[in-house]
Amino acid sequence: MVTIRIPTTLRTLTGGASQVEVEGATVSEALEALEAAHPGFAERIFDDEGNLRRFVNVFVADDDVRYLDGTATAVPEGGEISIIPAVAGG
Repeated sequence: MVTIRIPTTLRTLTGGASQVEVEGATVSEALEALEAAHPGFAERIFDDEGNLRRFVNVFVADDDVRYLDGTATAVPEGGEISIIPAVAGG
């Protein structure tokens, strides 16, 4: 099992839960399990080509998966994935 931390803006999809436990050995597998358990995440996290949207950051522990193996990044048993939407403003 891995834990996925859910940002406030997406907690409506999880019934308000701030974290969800799913099975998955990679980020991709874990996010697919999240989508299966709580439909609606995929369209908010991935673009039409199946890539992470540029304004969505995904971390395994403290490491941005864009600088690792992307969604193929391995997640250790008991590991944590954080979904962090980019914040902009002025």
